[in-house]
Amino acid sequence: MSYGSQGSSSGSRRGSGRGRGKVHSTRGKRKRRKHRSGGKYLLETSEAPSFKEIVEKTVSRLSNLAGQTFACSPFSQYYDDWLLSLKSVLSEFESNPVVNVDEEFVKKRSQVIADVELKLSEIRSEEAVFEETTRKIAKHKMLLVQTDTEYSYATQNLATERRREIKRLTQSINDLETELEEINQTKLSIFSPLARRAHAHKKSEISRKLEAAKRALDSEVKTLEAEQKKLLSEYQKKKQDIIEQMQILEKKVGGSETDRSVEDRQTACEALVNAVNELL
Repeated sequence: MSYGSQGSSSGSRRGSGRGRGKVHSTRGKRKRRKHRSGGKYLLETSEAPSFKEIVEKTVSRLSNLAGQTFACSPFSQYYDDWLLSLKSVLSEFESNPVVNVDEEFVKKRSQVIADVELKLSEIRSEEAVFEETTRKIAKHKMLLVQTDTEYSYATQNLATERRREIKRLTQSINDLETELEEINQTKLSIFSPLARRAHAHKKSEISRKLEAAKRALDSEVKTLEAEQKKLLSEYQKKKQDIIEQMQILEKKVGGSETDRSVEDRQTACEALVNAVNELL
């Protein structure tokens, strides 16, 4: 009885287990059907882009990069970002599961990138030279202003110093001439030989001083003129040297305000567009 009871109970449990297993299995099938149904719905509503569409998109982005212009010099500051964008476009293209690039494409792409990187590196080095030259030109311009200022100060100082002496000598000459005029107008007694001798001696002394003062004044004026001429000559020579150096430097940087990488970047993008189109 007891075995029979156990067997019946065990059979009941097995039967119950099979029942539950069937229910569970049915639900699983329903879920899978729903999942398949849902997957089918997604495929119907969002189809992946075709290989042709991916190629067209990539070609369009490469064309945009080919026509990209940079704002201002130094233009080399934009090269790294441009190269990064170019590599990003190619990486996105090649990593797309629809795209299957061949060895020939990879070889062409690698060569094009290496070539444009080399070209941009050379232009970057040239621009570094241009920047240094531009800084030298700016220094020369400052030197021109400094030279003008120094000449102006030197001229003023020379004039102040010399004119002070010229003014003193001029005043001395005026005083001596006045004194000499007074002596000439002095009336002497014909009966006083001593007075006449003293008068003649004084007149001779004043005349001597007057001539010396006039010679000193003439010398001072000539010295002032000579020093002014020397200052002007030195100033003009120094200024001309600076201007000539500036002209040489400006010739070296001629055209540096234009981006000389445009042609190389366009050539690279065109080569990559051709390589992408060949895959199509």
